[in-house]
Amino acid sequence: MRQLVEIFRQTLGTLWAHKLRSFLTMFGIAWGVGSLLLLVGLGEGFRSGNKKQFDELGENVMFIWGGRAPAMNGSFTSLRQYYLTYRDYKDVVAECPDVGLITPIIQRNDVRAVSDYYQSSGQLMGVPAALNEIRYLPIGQGRWLNELDISQKRPVVVIGDEARRVLFPGWPSVGATILLNGMRFQVIGTLKRIGHGENNTRNLQMFVPFSVMRENFPPLNVGETEDAISFINYQPRRRDLHETARQEVHKVIGKNHGFDYSNPDAFDEWDTIRSVDAIGKIFDAMNMFLGSVGLVTLGLGAIGIINIMLVSVADRTREIGLRKALGATRRSILLQFFAEGAFLTLLSGSVGIACSAAVMALLALLPQPQGFDTPRLVPWTAILAICSLSFAGIVAGLYPARKAALLEPVEALRRE
Repeated sequence: MRQLVEIFRQTLGTLWAHKLRSFLTMFGIAWGVGSLLLLVGLGEGFRSGNKKQFDELGENVMFIWGGRAPAMNGSFTSLRQYYLTYRDYKDVVAECPDVGLITPIIQRNDVRAVSDYYQSSGQLMGVPAALNEIRYLPIGQGRWLNELDISQKRPVVVIGDEARRVLFPGWPSVGATILLNGMRFQVIGTLKRIGHGENNTRNLQMFVPFSVMRENFPPLNVGETEDAISFINYQPRRRDLHETARQEVHKVIGKNHGFDYSNPDAFDEWDTIRSVDAIGKIFDAMNMFLGSVGLVTLGLGAIGIINIMLVSVADRTREIGLRKALGATRRSILLQFFAEGAFLTLLSGSVGIACSAAVMALLALLPQPQGFDTPRLVPWTAILAICSLSFAGIVAGLYPARKAALLEPVEALRRE
């Protein structure tokens, strides 16, 4: 123990005697560790921000709208517009075993809402009660639609946060009534604010029972299509079955509307699962690239420590010779130079980790742009940094230390 304390004292003395050299060496390692953690942390901030945006839509949600199909099978020049119908929804429920939850939706953008205080316009959505199991619709006050609202065709409405703020500025909204194109509806619930910034489209949405919407506000501009709906939201029974579920839905719609379901251009759809996976692969590649940049920087810092320690061995050749002549063993010489290299690496690495954590904490205090989350320390990069530091410390300390320990006392004392 006493020997270790003495070695540590000598190490600090040597580093202090060469302050500038020690500082520059430590700066290289600290910069490498800090760069590695900060770059990957920023990448994770982008990943987390994009994931939150998708989570605000719903978990594993898939959209399908009406599209354009060939007027005749095999034709690529003549296309006809088709619209989804309530029959499509019922057939998907009956014939698609890999589809879990599914909801038909009617959407109108021309319905004006009028309260006792103000008026507003936004998207009016006719939805089943099960929509909140597919889509992210957090209730702020009151309640969501239920099955009795649908079956009894109750004139009730759930409004978004921005619609509540516009229609009832400073007044209670739950229990009040509004007019939708002259038809009176009771507000039974309000939604919490979704997202941030000036994107208020979703917060202006209003939701009424699908049966009421179907009867009083059917879709516009659908030609002669009977019982048309605007689009369908659905989820696969399991996340890994989303492609199978999508093909099953294509088969039903292709059969009902008379075209080949294998033609992908005939469908207007959005598979958020595929989008999330694609974005995840991009961020994985970005993390690998950023991590590689950080590791290269860290490696350059480790090379700098090895170089500095070799210079230190050369500068202290006579000192090493004198100590060995006075009885110092190879082991004690080896341990001293190894301790110097390892201490430099450990201290500078700790400074790099602390600085990167401080920068991330400061960034967390700033307003975050949409699609970007606060950068954070990623566990696997911290572990990678620690392992890399350990390896760099061993190499940076052991090689120069071994070279110092192998010096012969007579040869060392002879050198100038």
